[in-house]
Amino acid sequence: MTVIVLTNCPAGLRGFLTRWLLEISPGVFIGNPSTRIREALWEEVRQYAGQGRALLAHTTNSEQGFTFLTHDHSWHPVDHEGLTLIRRPKDPATPSSSAAAAPRPGWSKASKRHRFGKR
Repeated sequence: MTVIVLTNCPAGLRGFLTRWLLEISPGVFIGNPSTRIREALWEEVRQYAGQGRALLAHTTNSEQGFTFLTHDHSWHPVDHEGLTLIRRPKDPATPSSSAAAAPRPGWSKASKRHRFGKR
């Protein structure tokens, strides 16, 4: 089983993939091509994705039973003792959330106590 997910890719690429795979939702393709066809399709996807992102997941003879490849994703597959895991980038701390936690200067002591539940 092979699944290809496209995000923000040209329509021509989607049309190309429908020759071998079934588009079950916009940008989501599923099918059971041979290994040779799957690798050729993935090369075409990588070449013509443009500014878009792509993900390929397919069954394999491993402990997980599948493997996946990514193209231009911020999430990357990482091998960890034989298992493939996803490494997501850390979200930078937003300055507005840290500023909201501390009271601004000039607030009265009563409002600070009321706001932070100190009585």
